[in-house]
Amino acid sequence: MNSKKKNRIVLIVGKSNSGKTTLMEKLIRELSEREFRVGSVKHTHHDLNFDTQGKDSWRHKNAGAVASLVVTDTKVALVKEDTRPAEEKIFHYLDDVDLILAEGFKTVALPKIEIFRKDSPHEAPLCLDDPNLVAFVTDTDIRPKEKPCFGLEDIEPLADLVERHFLAFSLSGRRPNG
Repeated sequence: MNSKKKNRIVLIVGKSNSGKTTLMEKLIRELSEREFRVGSVKHTHHDLNFDTQGKDSWRHKNAGAVASLVVTDTKVALVKEDTRPAEEKIFHYLDDVDLILAEGFKTVALPKIEIFRKDSPHEAPLCLDDPNLVAFVTDTDIRPKEKPCFGLEDIEPLADLVERHFLAFSLSGRRPNG
């Protein structure tokens, strides 16, 4: 994967119930308010079936269509088998955004922001020694060596870090408000 693509994605990682989704929501909202186009990805190990048996798109796919696109006035949903590695799929389908925030993928060698909370049922963070860790978000006294650390509500400073490191020049070549 080329470095230009790699510099457009940040993984939000943490153990289950650590606050990944809440952190993603806050960060997406803040970066969007700064006029960046943010795409999001949720990694899951569960098999998802977006097509309902008997519905038209399911019938098209079942008849042999290699892809089925459902379109409304404001949204699109694509149902397509895709066995490429996750990173390839992410960049293929989200090629028109300035930044991709992906929840999960903790073992992938891409830049990571880890969230770890004191009320977590887990004893220790996941990625303190991961060379891809770019920031740590916590309400504990745990501090990674030589990595920026933020509180759970420090969204603006965290977004500043993301903007400096990943959005200095967005994909579209524009800067917000400029």
